[in-house]
Amino acid sequence: MSRESAMARRMIGFRRLMMAALLALGGVMFAAPVAADDVAATSRSVVRVVTIAIVDQEVVGFGHGSGFAVAPNRIVTNAHVVALAQQYPDNVVIGVVPSEGSKSYQGRVIAIDSKRDLALIEIVGAKIPPATLYAGSLDDSTGLVSLGYPGNVDLASAQSAADYIKPLAPVRSEGSLSAARTVDGVNVLLHTASISRGNSGGPVLDRCGRVLGVNSAITKGQEGDANFAFAISEAELAAFLEQAKQPFGAVTNPCMSLEARVSADQAADRAAAEAADATRRDTAAKAELAREQAAEQARVDAERRSENVIAIAALLLVLGALTVGGGGLLFQRGKQREAIWAASGGGVLMLAAIITFVLRPGEKPIQAKGGFEVPVASTSPTPAALPLGKMVCKFVPDRSRVTVSTGSDVSLNWGQDGCMNDRTQYADDDGKWVRVLVPGDEQTVSVVEFDPKTRDYVNYRYFLSADQMDAARKIRSQIPLKQCSADAQARAQLGTQQQSIRAALPTNYSEKLVYSCAPAN
Repeated sequence: MSRESAMARRMIGFRRLMMAALLALGGVMFAAPVAADDVAATSRSVVRVVTIAIVDQEVVGFGHGSGFAVAPNRIVTNAHVVALAQQYPDNVVIGVVPSEGSKSYQGRVIAIDSKRDLALIEIVGAKIPPATLYAGSLDDSTGLVSLGYPGNVDLASAQSAADYIKPLAPVRSEGSLSAARTVDGVNVLLHTASISRGNSGGPVLDRCGRVLGVNSAITKGQEGDANFAFAISEAELAAFLEQAKQPFGAVTNPCMSLEARVSADQAADRAAAEAADATRRDTAAKAELAREQAAEQARVDAERRSENVIAIAALLLVLGALTVGGGGLLFQRGKQREAIWAASGGGVLMLAAIITFVLRPGEKPIQAKGGFEVPVASTSPTPAALPLGKMVCKFVPDRSRVTVSTGSDVSLNWGQDGCMNDRTQYADDDGKWVRVLVPGDEQTVSVVEFDPKTRDYVNYRYFLSADQMDAARKIRSQIPLKQCSADAQARAQLGTQQQSIRAALPTNYSEKLVYSCAPAN
């Protein structure tokens, strides 16, 4: 066997051994997830990048840095982090260690731009939540956060080389944007977040967790000089990804804090409650005025009826008197029989007049129990269970809280008893239809509400850790109702089971997407 063949076989064996170590050591679960906020959500995308170069069974180079996912299997880092791959192209193992989970991955460089100091690594079998770029404008002193794996922290805390390939949450440091600069034709951001060697390739984020740039270098402070960090700008990163034909997510909407969104919602709820209260008061005032008008009209009508009956009684009395008088004239003329008939008729008329007057209606109206009734418009049956058909739901940014989503319009077909798009059953929740969606291929839980009265469609999105998603999926697996059902009891049970998932979610949502629906043309 030739020396070259033996070396090749030993190299293959060593690589296999290294990957086995990566996978085995990566199996150690990380500690409890950090608090649910926008930056913590993006920390799921951050990875450690480890490079090991071996020549003649000896380690001739070792390096590590940071990176983040722009797709479930694609990682961005600095070109200098994977420089060993260019120096020893056939003798380097690139390990990618996620911030959570139980696996590590072997990667390969598929695109590199040394001028921009950016590289793209591909890994196989991974489903790392990708980060989203922020392509909007930045103000001076914009607050920002750096995520990554600083080497000085590793030196202070690592007990062995194995600790470098153990899944751990990235280190967070905060600062602000100091200035935008151009260095050797590359746009960079100068910021004050504390970083060190090992942060290279990690993301710089805004407060909503969107990527503003990629950490690349730090200044060297001397004699009390302040330290600053350089990050490759989002524009350069986007251009690099486009040249590499790598799709990525990007948004331009300004960052709105969750506190601001909640405060705005509370103000809107108060305004709506005040408007509803004012409407109730106005309705009550109008009803009272209508009752007074009805009472007055009833009094006038009663007086009019009484006066009419008195007039009829008077007329009967006059007619009776005239008839009696006519009977007297007939008697004087010797017409006794006609006189008796006339006198009798007159008496009947006069008696009728007396009876009519005595039995006349009073001048006061008769009030029914509960007061005078006011006509009201008939109300239609509750629309909750009715099919509304095909609708187009327009995104409403002013009522939403968006961090990484595009906020595209939604088309839906709302059927009978909360059946959406002929396949997804929603549960009735106090007049609203609610469905909790727990996908199997991403780390996001959505609580979707549809109000058939207002036709508002609202999606509350929660960006969860791997452990939280596993817990939600276990609860979701216990829900038997998967498709639309006409069984009211099954729908009620769905609502009860969904409450278990909602109880396991963080207190605050990550995104709130509001849509206003109208019938499709």
